[in-house]
Amino acid sequence: MGLGGCIILIAVGAILTFATDWDMQGVNLDLVGIIFMIVGLIGVATFSSIARRRRVVMPPTAPVVEERPRSGDGYNNGYGA
Repeated sequence: MGLGGCIILIAVGAILTFATDWDMQGVNLDLVGIIFMIVGLIGVATFSSIARRRRVVMPPTAPVVEERPRSGDGYNNGYGA
């Protein structure tokens, strides 16, 4: 289950808990909604910890620059600095 599925679980759970007034015999929809929200939050936490572990940050390497002597480069013809 990805991050989108977890967010959908949280949204469906919130809708069942707070936005409906249906009565089903033998099923407490408020409890089902709370369970969906808890499972969605656990999924988001698990997904974010796994995603953080997968991301490997490589430090940028500085390019090696070789400096050449400046004499005769065409700009100052070897005179001056």
